[in-house]
Amino acid sequence: MAILFDLDGTLVDTVPLILATVRHAFDGYGWCPSEAEWIAGIGTPLRTQLAGFARAPEDVELLQARYRRFWLAEHDRMTRCFPGALEVVERLAARGHPLGVVTAKVEEGAWRTLRHTGLDRSMGAVVGADSCARAKPDPEPVLLALSRLGRPPSEALLLGDSPHDLVAGRRAGVRTAAALWGACSAEALAAAEPDHRLATIGELLALVDAG
Repeated sequence: MAILFDLDGTLVDTVPLILATVRHAFDGYGWCPSEAEWIAGIGTPLRTQLAGFARAPEDVELLQARYRRFWLAEHDRMTRCFPGALEVVERLAARGHPLGVVTAKVEEGAWRTLRHTGLDRSMGAVVGADSCARAKPDPEPVLLALSRLGRPPSEALLLGDSPHDLVAGRRAGVRTAAALWGACSAEALAAAEPDHRLATIGELLALVDAG
C-alpha cells in the first residue's frame, strides 16, 4: 500500500509559524484575516488564499513577498515534526510502503521542510502547488503523486488534516484518513467524509497493518 501525506498540520507542526507569517504579511495593511479565517483555507495554495483576503488584486504580490521573507527567516526555528511522526514514517518506509507528500506548498518549500525534519529520506514523491495545473481539492495532485510512486488509487491511503486533503483523496479514488491533531476542527473533517479518523499519527501503523 502506498501512503500519501499532507505536510503542514499532518506531519509537521507548522500552524504557529503559518499564523505568525500571516500576521507579518498583513502588518501595516490595515487589516488581517483572523486565525479561524486563515485556518479554514489551509490546504489551498498560498497565492489563492492571499487573493481571497487582499483588498485589490495588485496587492497579492506584495503580501506574498512579505509572507515568503518571514517564512524563510523563521522556518527552521519554528518547524518541527509532530511527536511520533518521523518514527511512523520511517517504520512505514522500512516495511516497504511507497510514501509521498501532497501539499499546498510549492515543491521548493516542501523539500526545505522535509530536509529540515529528516522526513525527506523516506519520501519517494513530493507534489506541491506548482507541480501540476490544479491544486487540492482537485484530485490531480494525488493522482500525480501515485503516478510517481507507481501505484494505482486502489492501493493507496491519504492522510490529511484539512477537508481539501480528504476531498482530493476521495475524488482520486483513494482511501482517506483524517488527522484529528491538525488545524481543522473534527466537525469540518467529518463533513469531508473520511474513511477513517485518527486521533494520533501512531494509529496509522495499525490502520495500515489492517489493510
